[in-house]
Amino acid sequence: MPNRLAHETSPYLLQHADNPVDWWPWSSEAFEEARKRNVPVLLSVGYSSCHWCHVMAHESFEDQETAEYLNQHYVSVKVDREERPDVDAVYMEAVQAATGQGGWPMTVFLTPDAEPFYFGTYFPPAPRQGMPSFRQVLQGVHQAWDERRDEVTEVAEKIVRDLAGREISYGDARTPGEEELAQALLGLTREYDPQRGGFGGAPKFPPSMVLEFLLRHHARTGAEGALQMARDTCERMARGGMYDQLGGGFARYSVDRDWVVPHFEKMLYDNALLCRVYAHLWRATGSELARRVALETADFMVRELRTNEGGFASALDADSDDGTGRHVEGAYYVWTPEQLREVLGDEDAELAAQHFGVTEEGTFEEGASVLQLPVRDGVFDAEKITSISERLLAARAERPAPGRDDKVVAAWNGLAIAALAETGAYFDRPDLVEAAVAAADLLVRLHLDEQARLTRTSKDGHAGANAGVLEDYADVAEGFLALASVTGEGVWLEFAGFLLDHVLVRFTDPESGSLYDTAADAERLIRRPQDPTDNAAPSGWTAAANALLSYAAHTGSEPHRTAAERALGVVKALGPRVPRFIGWGLAAAEAVLDGPREVAVVGPALDDEGTRALHRTALLGTAPGAVVAAGAPGSDEFPLLADRPLVGGEPAAYVCRNFTCDAPTTESDRLRTVLSG
Repeated sequence: MPNRLAHETSPYLLQHADNPVDWWPWSSEAFEEARKRNVPVLLSVGYSSCHWCHVMAHESFEDQETAEYLNQHYVSVKVDREERPDVDAVYMEAVQAATGQGGWPMTVFLTPDAEPFYFGTYFPPAPRQGMPSFRQVLQGVHQAWDERRDEVTEVAEKIVRDLAGREISYGDARTPGEEELAQALLGLTREYDPQRGGFGGAPKFPPSMVLEFLLRHHARTGAEGALQMARDTCERMARGGMYDQLGGGFARYSVDRDWVVPHFEKMLYDNALLCRVYAHLWRATGSELARRVALETADFMVRELRTNEGGFASALDADSDDGTGRHVEGAYYVWTPEQLREVLGDEDAELAAQHFGVTEEGTFEEGASVLQLPVRDGVFDAEKITSISERLLAARAERPAPGRDDKVVAAWNGLAIAALAETGAYFDRPDLVEAAVAAADLLVRLHLDEQARLTRTSKDGHAGANAGVLEDYADVAEGFLALASVTGEGVWLEFAGFLLDHVLVRFTDPESGSLYDTAADAERLIRRPQDPTDNAAPSGWTAAANALLSYAAHTGSEPHRTAAERALGVVKALGPRVPRFIGWGLAAAEAVLDGPREVAVVGPALDDEGTRALHRTALLGTAPGAVVAAGAPGSDEFPLLADRPLVGGEPAAYVCRNFTCDAPTTESDRLRTVLSG
């Protein structure tokens, strides 16, 4: 029986289109059906590259008997968390409040009014390790619904009341100052792992937003400890198994404290954020490793995630065929000594095993090893290693590739645009800037309507049905602002302004200045989601604050500046207490304390040698959150270019902050000194 998912744009939903379960997409019709049949709703939330989502689908949703039971007693609703982060956030909050933990797949039982009353994540097909089987859960919930309806309704109403009472205590509407940022740094130092880099224990996630804060804090204050934590963490991640030593790009996280074994899925948002972090680390230190990793990660995104339409796909799966028809996690990426010998011959295989840390017993499963770059004594022949890497990469390309989630998510494409634009500019790679422009063009063409409202996703050139959430508006604005600085094209500043006007009008609480994840006119859920803390990517709240601040620096707009500062009040409250989870907000606060600086570069043309040198120097300045406008004198592309003449007929750079300007300079060295934080 084909279910109702066959015409969806989400690859995750399409993976379930042939299940015997009679799935519905999230829709008012699904809840109407539950009301009509007087049955509860099973809500199943996951995403296409989620390993345990695939496992539960195979064990339970492809099972005929389980499907028949579900179809008889429930209305089953399938949600892609990446398409509907609002639905995911609301019910994940409920799951975490009730059970103390959460994750995907997320399994929630709802009344026909969408009120949750029973929760879980993965349920096995048979009872194990104290967990009931999925069938036992289905039977228990059905029995409770039939025999104890009043109790179920009471529980659901209480949960919704409790969620409504969890409004964020906002702190105050002032931005964090020196004291709060110093406390945040101290908090990070306490949680830092000095032996291995990174923060906390296993599993270890790439702390991209915290690294941006540390680099900005070092630039502004000269704090060596901040730079050391950032540099060492970046080195350990890049040498570990989480980084793809052959093809570039990062996996989602490390399952151990030592960055050895990754969870192998590769997400666009991680790679966009980390590409930018390594580019910024190179900018601060000149590190050759940082330069290599930034470029390899950018090349990975363009090579493996770019879609035919010019956008970037969401993810590559963790699992792939191991050559025997079994889908196994990491099969595409891991190597045994025997596999090395087959490709390289005995002598080179031995060298490769030493260089990449491949052992006879293996560092992963079944004697296979994840490739790493352990720090070793002695010198390796660079040409030989390059040859070995190329042969291994070519051999790996013959393996069955992991699946790709082809949907284009606006927010994550915004992050990729910023990363590729800056990386391309720093390393003189115009092809990367062009890739950023192509993705930005796609967002304008396909994701933006006439009122500059954003659609969250598209696939194969078709826009999805779901409205953009706060992170979409904020991250796309961030990407457009980076593109404006790099290309000298003011149209990207203009588009960023359209998006940020929506943030001011539709996402901001006019009383408190706090931000909501969904627009005021969005679909009403049991609660309006609102979360200022970073997760795998920056929170919409702090990403919006960052973009509002940059836009205000470009344009002098007081409402945008005020909105940014009010939004950062939450960082004043949370920064000293939970700095690991509000890194992007701390980074924005660093920019506020530094100004941020406004740089205008004027010259006869951007390809003029003198103009180009000043423009590049401006982009390479480490002053936190500095904005750059470049163009001809008298140009109306950027407000910052107004009344900025050439100096003695020469290209010149003007630097201002806090309503005060330095004398213009025609010399790159002088500009470099002014912008070095």
